[in-house]
Amino acid sequence: MTVRYPPPLRPGDRVGVTSPSSGVPEALHARLEVAVRDIRARGYEVVVGTCMDGSRHVSASAAERAGELMSMLTDPTIKAIVPPWGGETAIDLVPLLDWERLREAEPTWVVGFSDMSTLMTPLTLLTGTATLHGNNLMDTPFRVPEGLLSWFDIVAAPPGRSFTQTPPGRHRAVAFDDFAAFPGVREYTLDAQGGWTRLDGTGDVEAEGRLIGGCVEVMCNLAGTPYLDMPAFARDMTPEGLLVYVEVCDSDAFTVCRHLHGMKLAGFFEGANAVLVGRTAAPDSPSLTQHEAVLDALGSLDVPIIADVECGHVPPYMPIVNGAYGRVVHAAGRSELTQTLR
Repeated sequence: MTVRYPPPLRPGDRVGVTSPSSGVPEALHARLEVAVRDIRARGYEVVVGTCMDGSRHVSASAAERAGELMSMLTDPTIKAIVPPWGGETAIDLVPLLDWERLREAEPTWVVGFSDMSTLMTPLTLLTGTATLHGNNLMDTPFRVPEGLLSWFDIVAAPPGRSFTQTPPGRHRAVAFDDFAAFPGVREYTLDAQGGWTRLDGTGDVEAEGRLIGGCVEVMCNLAGTPYLDMPAFARDMTPEGLLVYVEVCDSDAFTVCRHLHGMKLAGFFEGANAVLVGRTAAPDSPSLTQHEAVLDALGSLDVPIIADVECGHVPPYMPIVNGAYGRVVHAAGRSELTQTLR
């Protein structure tokens, strides 16, 4: 199996919006409308599904959400699917999706992060289709800081294209923006400074491999199952090795440490040439920081571990393509991730 890249989006293409996990509360519909208008302003047609209700933690029943997602993934006129955000229990869709049919369908870009990792990473592992771990729909109106790209940039890129992103050196330390009070907000509040951090030692890092990963809190529940067989992916898809990335939403350091140990035991990091860890605002534990939790679990891998990468729940976002070939560099005065759609 080789990586399948969806065709690049062009003006007039259709973009599907659905909530495979959590929907949008009524108080945030104005923000949703702003984000949808931004997609249309790019020249795309937007198809908003029926699974969007935000009154509970899921937008509809599992059967309805799976059905709508399958319908969009197998509709050849829909070229990309973007959820408003992640959520909590997208795992209930995993056994309901027709993975064989998805292997045969024309590949479609799926964009998102957080609970969307529950669906996107298996989609890459089981069907070979590249997926895009990046800012969700509700964050789309924000202006992208220098050095980074938006998901719009990547879904319009042709197969074979290479692109390099660099950390802007600024991130958000305050709480999330109030979309209910300010639905049209477009400027990130990036009130803290900081770059990438090497956890396993000192010295420059240069590593290559095929990119794969996602959110720790949801990946840990699939690791070791047929839906997240990382050893098979490493063996069959990329003999040159992997660049594995992980990120934490809000779990404390003790919980993160346990999750990562379990993922390692399940083979999640098998074949990794380096591990990238997203910046997190999740709490430390009394005798263990978030960085120490990563080292406790993954230090024995004996590969470079680079933390505070812009691939997590702390804005801004560095989109990462699951399945793309990556090259990471971290040295004095230079940090960058290059991805090639091959």
